[in-house]
Amino acid sequence: MTIQNEELRYEQLFRVTAKFHSSMEIDDVLAEVIHTLRDVYPSFTYYLLLAHDNKAYDAIPIKDLQFETGVNTAAMQAFVTGKIQIKDSIKEKQSIMYAPLKGKQGVYGVLEIIAPNSMMFPKSEIRFIELLANTAGNAFENAQLYQQSKQLVADLQLINETSHRLNSNLRLTETMTFMSEQIIKSFEASEVGFIVVNSQGDTEVLPGSTEFFEDEQSGEYLEFCITKIMKQKEPIFIGDLQTEMSFTQTIYKSIMAVPMVQRDEIIGFAIVLQKKPYFFSFDKFKLLQSLIHHSSLAFTNSILREELETLVITDYLTKLYSRNHLDNMVQKSMEDDAYGTFILIDIDNFKKINDTYGHQVGDETIIQISNLIKENIRDHDIGARWGGEELAIYLPKVDLEAGYTIAERLVQRVAEQSNPKVTISCGIAAWKKENKETFQSLFHRADYALYIAKESGKNQVIANENKNYDEVKKPTK
Repeated sequence: MTIQNEELRYEQLFRVTAKFHSSMEIDDVLAEVIHTLRDVYPSFTYYLLLAHDNKAYDAIPIKDLQFETGVNTAAMQAFVTGKIQIKDSIKEKQSIMYAPLKGKQGVYGVLEIIAPNSMMFPKSEIRFIELLANTAGNAFENAQLYQQSKQLVADLQLINETSHRLNSNLRLTETMTFMSEQIIKSFEASEVGFIVVNSQGDTEVLPGSTEFFEDEQSGEYLEFCITKIMKQKEPIFIGDLQTEMSFTQTIYKSIMAVPMVQRDEIIGFAIVLQKKPYFFSFDKFKLLQSLIHHSSLAFTNSILREELETLVITDYLTKLYSRNHLDNMVQKSMEDDAYGTFILIDIDNFKKINDTYGHQVGDETIIQISNLIKENIRDHDIGARWGGEELAIYLPKVDLEAGYTIAERLVQRVAEQSNPKVTISCGIAAWKKENKETFQSLFHRADYALYIAKESGKNQVIANENKNYDEVKKPTK
């Protein structure tokens, strides 16, 4: 084995010290330690034993520092005591030195140096390696503190930006989508979900969650979180879900879940998943807790705001839209669309229902017919309570013939399914862009058609095909 003289070794130490002070990258520090040792002792073998929360670098021989009892006791002694440990093996004809990478605030790892074909580690080299390890430990500590401070600044910026955005009165979908994007970007998450849980334990996946949480496969993850968070009142931070008995086979290994709290009550939770085990650090877990804590009020405000908006445009009894909302949506459609159809509905002989069964049954009858309306129109169609026992439907981008078919089907189903048995009459009118009609005119034509339907036998649909009120009839199919 050829060893450079002492003067050259200390020139190497001076050079590597200068290199350490010129870089704040942890991988540069570790790589320089190995590079220097290989220059000085080319026949030795080297490993850096680091804790689990340090990432592995392809170009650097890094091994995990094992903390189990009886596993590499000398390495653990060096890590715990901060003093060099040497293990000589006559049988294996090698000597191994464990030099702690020691900074001012603690020990960050252990440098393992294997001297082959040597009964004892050369004493002349111990001092040099100790100096190199101490220098590297200080440089490692400085680089780690620098990286931590950079990460802390980035985390604070993330919290500040998130709080600013969430306080700008975003819609619920915009709020949750923004949060989801921020978490995926900052945490490198595979899936992000925001779950609201009601008092009965039923869950609702909020918009903005990744598509996985709309799939049945997410069920076991959500059930696991509900049990842990809602019942045990604890957040979840697990490095490998396969260690849990309920997860023998799981796509996602790493999980973090943090409760969303409002007025000391848990209203739901945020869940973050990653396919790789032990992917999230504890610092990331604390960051997620801080983010959700700062965001919970904005989540709740968005939910309450949209619930209030829904109440404002919703009829209390029927849960159909209000007349005012229907007016606004028809006006908007007449500005944006090419055509549409308006249906005005009246319950036949409704006074007789009230007189015979009472007003409560009368209300239940209106609710029954309202539910049938909801079942027989599309999501973007507008079903509304017009007033009293009168209801209305607006069908954007639907012509008169198609609208008539929908109205006829509704008349038939009310007659078949209502209890007590009632019937309805419908007046229907359609508009086209080229006719430049107002909603007031459209309403009057449908209202006149409804009058004809009531006067000519009820339980039917009558259409007013144009602006001439005397031309009301069933459209030709």
